[in-house]
Amino acid sequence: MMDRKAHILSGAQAIVECLKRESVTKVFCVPGESYLPVMDAILDEPSMDLVSARHEGGASFMAEGFAKASGNPGVVMATRGVGASNLSIGVHTAAQDSTPMVVFLGQVHSQFRGREGFQEVDLDQYFKPIAKWTVEILEPARIPELVQRAFRVACTGRPGPVIVSLPEDVLVKKSQMEFGEPVIRPSPRPSSKEVDLLEQVLLKAERPLILAGGGVKLAGAEDALVGFAEKYDLPVMAAFRRHDVFPNHHNLYIGHLGLGAHKNIIESVKESDVILAIGTRLSEVTTQDYSLLSKEQTLVHIDIDFETIGKVYSPDLGIVADAEQALVSFMHLGVTPVWSAWAEGRRRKYEATLHDDENKSSDLYRIISILEQRLPTGTILTNDAGNFAGWLHKFYRFKEKNTYIGPTSGAMGYGMPAALGAKLAHPDKTVISLSGDGGFMMTMQEMETAVRYHIPVISIIFNNRMYGTIRMHQEIHYPYKTIGTDLGDVPFSTFAEDLGAAGFYVRGFEEFERALVEALNYDKPVVIEVETDPEQISVSSTIQQLRKRHKQ
Repeated sequence: MMDRKAHILSGAQAIVECLKRESVTKVFCVPGESYLPVMDAILDEPSMDLVSARHEGGASFMAEGFAKASGNPGVVMATRGVGASNLSIGVHTAAQDSTPMVVFLGQVHSQFRGREGFQEVDLDQYFKPIAKWTVEILEPARIPELVQRAFRVACTGRPGPVIVSLPEDVLVKKSQMEFGEPVIRPSPRPSSKEVDLLEQVLLKAERPLILAGGGVKLAGAEDALVGFAEKYDLPVMAAFRRHDVFPNHHNLYIGHLGLGAHKNIIESVKESDVILAIGTRLSEVTTQDYSLLSKEQTLVHIDIDFETIGKVYSPDLGIVADAEQALVSFMHLGVTPVWSAWAEGRRRKYEATLHDDENKSSDLYRIISILEQRLPTGTILTNDAGNFAGWLHKFYRFKEKNTYIGPTSGAMGYGMPAALGAKLAHPDKTVISLSGDGGFMMTMQEMETAVRYHIPVISIIFNNRMYGTIRMHQEIHYPYKTIGTDLGDVPFSTFAEDLGAAGFYVRGFEEFERALVEALNYDKPVVIEVETDPEQISVSSTIQQLRKRHKQ
């Protein structure tokens, strides 16, 4: 039990004491005068480091990536309306990805509120639609109560971002502060009745499958999922950008439901008669525009958040439970699997997607193969939004848990800053980010942050000098009419070297392999810029093929 005696502290000191009690070691920010007292209090706390970024969007992505990698809440700070607006992309990403994050925002003096003061925005109202909870603290004595509540809300149930608005006068005032215990994350388990009902569902099943989402990762339930799947011979599919939820080389893994999912993987879901959706919100991408499941299928939806169950599809059986507790509770069902042939068949269909002869000659396919062969065990990969990620998602096999971090929100600019957060969470692991030239340039200034704080990540940039994903959609709907998607030539590798990082410019997979082998031996940030053919617009199509299809 922690010390619960009252202490006379300033508001800023009380915030830092709350962070310390929640075992926060890294705080990300762009400095602002509205919360200087908090920064000063962090300086006086030896257990805590401040990471000062170049842009609030980058800082929020770092915090989000740190949270995903560490399993602990990410903490990020910004100033008033301008800094808060820049930071909001990370809040939206944390909301869609169910990532625990606590955001502290400096606010104008209490006596200036409502007068359209300098950079004044009603921050709690501004963030309300995309945050799990928002609050503005008006009384210094309530700081421990409200900040500790912020951590509790961010970390429990379906995790998410919480906004704490801090009028600058509240930070310097002293008061008697009383602190509670740090957050203990509740882990509810299914009732015996719900376990019995699941048993009845599986006794009637002929072609069941598990659809596993981020809730499995958040609960640390990957090993429990493997045990459950193996005991009942259940094939497992990963929800959008949750590739590492189940080892991809396991004979029960049958694919990933992402953008442009292969027809074999779609077929597996459509042909199943029972779907066990565990820790997934059944997002638009995972369900292929909410079209994947049918009323003829039996849906069992297990999630820690009661509001998630039934939000997209009404389940035949909905269970509010922690993913790990649920999987452990299901280990003693009176069910003998009769679907081994089904599981084996769907695994073969998945393996067929990895041997796509059309792609084997492309440099991007070979680059992903090189990554799979050359990266050390335990390497963490992050990716930005963009069509380049299709090759990673389709061909890279994630064999270990906690090795992939990607934005289900599809946020551009995410990859490299998230990699910095992941590397700070796991300094002993190799961390690689994959980005397109469009996304990388949105937060490329954070390469200077990487150099300044000596965060040795490897950033791979696929440079086709265009916003490729949008160009693809443009060619599908308006072929030959290119507008707004062509980009200029940016020397990313030279830029990296000028900042003090290492830079490589490569043409083709052979040059890439040499650069990667060298980069893995460096103890500083590295950029590998890969010249990419703009004609190969996606995994499945070239620009000319898209235009030809439109004519037909």
